[in-house]
Amino acid sequence: MEVPARSPDGSEQCPQGRELMASSTGSTLCMSSSRSESVWTGSTPRSRWDIYRKPLVLVAVGVATFLFGVVITSLACFLKKHKKVYKMSGPAFLSLGLMLLVCGLVWIPIIRKKQKQRQKSQFLQSLKSFFFNR
Repeated sequence: MEVPARSPDGSEQCPQGRELMASSTGSTLCMSSSRSESVWTGSTPRSRWDIYRKPLVLVAVGVATFLFGVVITSLACFLKKHKKVYKMSGPAFLSLGLMLLVCGLVWIPIIRKKQKQRQKSQFLQSLKSFFFNR
């Protein structure tokens, strides 16, 4: 069984999977070795699923909510019992589903644009380092 990391003076502990790092001020910081750090550093390439997972899930939930709204709204036409409830909740689900769908569909081109900008930035940084580090 592993013992959680301790600070040099033994007073502070970090959860498992984290390292302690002493700063110049004498305090200690918990450095996480989690996967979220690679998102900011950009050192490891991410798969397409990792990049587009959130907008695709948002689109799927939007479509499901929209279709649920269509079903609820159509129930208001066919069923006489609880007609007011169906007439009120059906359009609410329609609009919520449409909003989620549009947000997800707009998010995808934004991610593509960011990816292209990041590639250009990395290319320019490599050119800069090539010419100025001679």
